[in-house]
Amino acid sequence: MKIDSGSTAWMLVSTALVLLMTPGVAFFYGGMSRAKSVLNMMMMSFASIAVVGMIWVVYGYSLAFGDGGGLSSFIGGFGDAGLVGLEKAATADDGSGIPQLVFVAFQATFAIITVALISGAVADRAKFGAWLVFTVVWATLVYLPIAHWVWWSNGDDKAGWIFDLGALDFAGGTVVHINSGVAALALALVLGRRKNWPKEPSRPHNLPFVLLGAALLWFGWFGFNAGSALAANETAAVAFINTMVATCAAGFAWIVVEKLRDGAFTTLGMASGIVAGLVAITPACAFVTPIGAIALGLVAGAVCAFAVGLKYKLGYDDSLDVVGVHMVGGIVGALLIGILATTAVNDAGADGLLAGGGLGLLGKQAVAVVATLAYSFVATFVIAKVIDLVMGFRIPEDEELSGIDTATHAETAYDFGGVPSGTSLAAAASHKSPAVSEGGAASTKKVQADA
Repeated sequence: MKIDSGSTAWMLVSTALVLLMTPGVAFFYGGMSRAKSVLNMMMMSFASIAVVGMIWVVYGYSLAFGDGGGLSSFIGGFGDAGLVGLEKAATADDGSGIPQLVFVAFQATFAIITVALISGAVADRAKFGAWLVFTVVWATLVYLPIAHWVWWSNGDDKAGWIFDLGALDFAGGTVVHINSGVAALALALVLGRRKNWPKEPSRPHNLPFVLLGAALLWFGWFGFNAGSALAANETAAVAFINTMVATCAAGFAWIVVEKLRDGAFTTLGMASGIVAGLVAITPACAFVTPIGAIALGLVAGAVCAFAVGLKYKLGYDDSLDVVGVHMVGGIVGALLIGILATTAVNDAGADGLLAGGGLGLLGKQAVAVVATLAYSFVATFVIAKVIDLVMGFRIPEDEELSGIDTATHAETAYDFGGVPSGTSLAAAASHKSPAVSEGGAASTKKVQADA
């Protein structure tokens, strides 16, 4: 099939947009972290790019989007391992007219950000080496199978079992958000609570970073959702406008809930509402009308604003609200497809309850949601437990209290003229801080030398 230059150009741009989302996550999470752990938080996202990017080429794409023979309902095979033979292949079988390697690269960015999202649940306390091992094992044993279940089809008689079921997930509500959110819960349970949490509040150290991260995510998400059309066409246009308006609605709903509940409109609330809206519209963006997208966004923003407080009631330390935003937001979006979807928008979709389709689609969506929750939680919990037993997943208590950035990376995010981050200038001037004592200065020199 002849290459479609317009669609290929759009997909190349979309791929770059989605890759930018992971640095967006780094800023979003980094700003929400403590000053003494911001570098570690951002490094976990960038490490996800490095590790998962390589895995995807070596075997990841093949297992997620390849034919697994008799196991094709559950996992692909190794026929495309190393991408051998795909260098000049066009995706003629799906009619998109884009080079297959463009699709490979596009899907790689989805796998990357899914892993990066998990890191927010374990801020301040995870060993970086253990995180690197976790990214390899989790991407292999959890992400690849679920991506295959939901998205793979040979266009004929074989498909992943969730795809074959007829459940809809246009751009990753189950594969990316529910998957990463429930995995974050499992990982947080294995590592346990941060020291002194929740007695000592852990406030965001840099709200401008949080807003910048949310802006980068919103910008990149147009590639995430509209790019999933795999063409520059009317489906991409619907996904694009729905992504915009659902996010607007969710951000608005979150800050209204905040004002009514807490008495203030906060920047953190607006940023969190934006992300919640992006998450919720992801699976539904090509199956609902723009008015339906606004309704979905309003529901998601309000529900997630309440859901982030569950960690205090249930006692799990989800540091940066991955569970409340991504897991809950993903569930809301996936289930609302069963109510709001209409074939008047997309013939490839299905009619939900309000379009006269009955409860059938909602039931299929529920099955996909429950299956993803169950498999990802159990598998992640086992993976994290094994890593913890073999090499330890949590940093020592003294390193957690002093700051993971210095202990793990021999760096600090902010340099106040020789005063380490977290030390007041007044204390430094009066020589009351041990960090600027003679011993502290010697220690700093040693760290710099070691680095």
